[in-house]
Amino acid sequence: MRWEGREQSQNVEDRRGMPVGKQIAMGGGLMTLLMVLLISFLGGDPRGMVQQQQKQAQAAPAQKIDPRQLEAEKPLKDFVSVVLKDTEDVWDELTPQLRQLTGNNRFTYVKPNLVLFSGRVESACGMANAAVGPFYCPADRKVYLDLAFFQELKQRFKAPGDFAMAYVVAHEVGHHLQNLLGLSEQVQMRQQRSSKVEGNQWSVRLELQADYLAGVWAHHAQQMKSILESGDLQEALNAATKIGDDKIQEQAMGYVRPDAFTHGSAEQRVRWLKAGLQSGDLSQMMKPFELPFEQL
Repeated sequence: MRWEGREQSQNVEDRRGMPVGKQIAMGGGLMTLLMVLLISFLGGDPRGMVQQQQKQAQAAPAQKIDPRQLEAEKPLKDFVSVVLKDTEDVWDELTPQLRQLTGNNRFTYVKPNLVLFSGRVESACGMANAAVGPFYCPADRKVYLDLAFFQELKQRFKAPGDFAMAYVVAHEVGHHLQNLLGLSEQVQMRQQRSSKVEGNQWSVRLELQADYLAGVWAHHAQQMKSILESGDLQEALNAATKIGDDKIQEQAMGYVRPDAFTHGSAEQRVRWLKAGLQSGDLSQMMKPFELPFEQL
């Protein structure tokens, strides 16, 4: 990905090594998802794991950061700052289309802040530790990221590459856009009236739409700024494959249980990311909510 020397976003908060408060709540990321799936498949209640993780996060001292680590992570910080700026520029550019599609002439793309943290962080959604992975908090409209996750993405999930990392950021920004458009709230309301399996399906729809929006972003970022290099698209598609629910379930249990999917299978995630990449068509963004679930 061509990113070096390009403009960086000013909406990055660096909280690495900063002390945090004691209010606890958890978000949803890859490592937490893997643990929750494992406990659920064994017939246990994952809430106990979450509560224990919360207690551990509360009791843990603030992680101290060696200045040498900050220096070593500077290229990653610069990279995500450039990617965030690219998302800002693309969604600003596409705002007129969003207004037309939603019928809301007053819709404005409010830029999210990206919070860098180390170990654990306090958000308006509560406290989370690094095991949560990257997450978006709708209450404060911020994306949270421990840069160490990218090493996890490369080593544990076998999804290396700068555009794989860009996809992760763009996916979380996709959740921000869903929040601004009121789609996240609509899904939550539907989940409250649904069974557990149906609720999981609504979660999958939301995640697949965020993948589609990440693809739409990449399509238009390429048109606007020529950001792509050889192999970049394959890096993103490989990342989408490796973090599919079926792959994570296989890693956790050795078998797949589709009714427990919350993010979508590898095939689904690749399909929707690829559709956004190829078309860049915002008019198709509601399809993950409109199609019968078995056709996703």
